[in-house]
Amino acid sequence: ACALPGTSLAQDQPSGGGPAGGPVSAPTSVTEPPVKPAQVTAGRMSLEIRGGQSTRRLHYAARGAEVVVEGRSAPFVPGQVAVLSIYGRGGLVAERRAEIRQTARGGRASFRIKLDRRGLLSLVVRHAATEAQGAFQSRAARVKVIAPRAGQGARGTHVLLLQRGLARLGFAVPVTGRYDPGTSRAVLAFRKTNGLGRTGYASWRVFSPVLRNRGAFRPRFPRAGRHLEFDWSRQLLALVDGGRARHVYHASSGKASTPTVFGTFSFYRKEPGTNSLGMVQSNYFIGGYAIHGFASVPTYPASHGCIRVPIPNAHEIDRRISLGQKIFVYR
Repeated sequence: ACALPGTSLAQDQPSGGGPAGGPVSAPTSVTEPPVKPAQVTAGRMSLEIRGGQSTRRLHYAARGAEVVVEGRSAPFVPGQVAVLSIYGRGGLVAERRAEIRQTARGGRASFRIKLDRRGLLSLVVRHAATEAQGAFQSRAARVKVIAPRAGQGARGTHVLLLQRGLARLGFAVPVTGRYDPGTSRAVLAFRKTNGLGRTGYASWRVFSPVLRNRGAFRPRFPRAGRHLEFDWSRQLLALVDGGRARHVYHASSGKASTPTVFGTFSFYRKEPGTNSLGMVQSNYFIGGYAIHGFASVPTYPASHGCIRVPIPNAHEIDRRISLGQKIFVYR
């Protein structure tokens, strides 16, 4: 092999292995940046119960009724689940799970539960910790499940709640916590409104809708201003204002041989006190036809054409009727 003058093959290979024959340096180690832990979002939860009635301390519902428990969380994080825990005197009674769905203000988990046991229950909605969101829970809400029945002579919280519910729905009722004749008349009016048996006893079929704010009288002429309506088919008198029945009363109209007239009329005369026929606080709307108190007000048409109301209700009805005010009498 030929070599160029002044050049050796050894010079082509650096001695010592380093650049230009220098020492070999150790390989440089690469330091990885620290991995930041995934950020966990904190949260908060509130609890709301729909169905039943509430006071400052307790929520009340009738045994056998359904209520909706809503857990509202913030902020919303996708893929999270809430757990409703129900506790009784002996500890945990039941648990339900529901997905937290997004709303305009955060998240919401809804639980529909049927209250089958009487007594005091404690409800909590919680979120267990996940990789995306921490653990949090609502304050406990206490629910008193009451016996859904009452009759003449009963007294207590369940009667008071029934009366408050009836009053909120527009039925004329005293709110005393005692089941008196006025409460029986209001329950009878509620039953007639909703096609139930015509008695003054409050069974589960009364308690359940009343505590859920259901079963109000719906006026046929809600846009007629302040007026009265008599529904012949249900034998009910209603004082309507602002499109709502504000006061609803049990009443009785003319029997088949002396029927009540139908139509739209205006009150034209008031006769205070009791007349010779036993009519109390009479308010005439056409001819000799009037709304008045009377000793006997059965659950069926029984008068000579007038609209009878119980005497204890006659005075308050009289105070709420003005001359010239309209009344609609219809089937």
